Amino acid sequence: MSSRAYSFLRKLVLLSMSVIIIAATSACSSVGSGSSASPPGTGGSVPGEGRDASSTLGTTAIWASVSAGWNYGCRVETDGTIACWGGNDYGQATPPAGTFFSVSAGFNHTCGVRTDATVACWGENNAGDVTPPAGTFSSVSAGISYTCGLATGNAIACWGINNWADTEPPAGSFASVSAGYFHTCAVKTDGTVACWGENDFGEATPPGGTFTSVSAGDSHTCGVTAGGALACWGFNDEGQATPPAGSFVSVSAGGLHTCGIRTDGTVACWGNNDYGQAAPPAGSFASVSAGGLHTCGIRTDGTVACWGNNDYGQATPPADTSDASDAGLLSGDGNHQ
Repeated sequence: MSSRAYSFLRKLVLLSMSVIIIAATSACSSVGSGSSASPPGTGGSVPGEGRDASSTLGTTAIWASVSAGWNYGCRVETDGTIACWGGNDYGQATPPAGTFFSVSAGFNHTCGVRTDATVACWGENNAGDVTPPAGTFSSVSAGISYTCGLATGNAIACWGINNWADTEPPAGSFASVSAGYFHTCAVKTDGTVACWGENDFGEATPPGGTFTSVSAGDSHTCGVTAGGALACWGFNDEGQATPPAGSFVSVSAGGLHTCGIRTDGTVACWGNNDYGQAAPPAGSFASVSAGGLHTCGIRTDGTVACWGNNDYGQATPPADTSDASDAGLLSGDGNHQ
């Protein structure tokens, strides 16, 4: 199969899944049960719903971190609680109570690291996707139907569907991990990158050299090298694996687009832009997260901006309901996670 045929097929599959979800949502709505997470204070409706959107919250909404999933988003508020918005057909946007350090939004499930370092997951549970192992973790990353986390001691643990050896991480000591759609990549403590899972387009074959971070997307991967340049590998039919020149501090690989933060704080995006997901607003950002067809980022003043597809309200985040004085700004994890 040619790369263009693959691109068309994968888009068709993902869009078909969206159509199915929309149909299910409409059916549920007819009997008085909506399937979108209701942002706090909206009375059950999703503001700004539409094909695409660019939304920025006011300066009173200070967020700690944000993660863009397939058709929804989640954030950790400054008081440590989690709020989610957008598609919620499987409960992926209905977080549990409690306080968290970080959150990772996947396709139809979400995971977060609690302040006691244990992991909690919610949403679709195809094969143990939302059943994390015991123990403590420093970070977690939700993929399509599986999850990987960096356990205390720097080993990686994965759980969920294992169609492409997604849940079989290599041994070793790691600094970070990023679960993509069907493959996973991680930065070892020596700075090299290891990947595993689906590798039809070389997305799990990283280049040599050392990296400060890595982000696994649909069928491509990008990382920030030790020198600050970006390197990407894997599927590139939409240009998502052709990063711009320059120096970057972070990168986030989404569905068919990628975004990164330059050293001057501005966001650059590349790849597919059918919904405006690769057209970031101006301004200075602390973190960015590329989802399926939308993107969200935290500005350096703590406010959040989202752009791209908004069919489920995923690009219209709710206002922060926590007390902004409770905690300082944290850097959000940038991979649909």
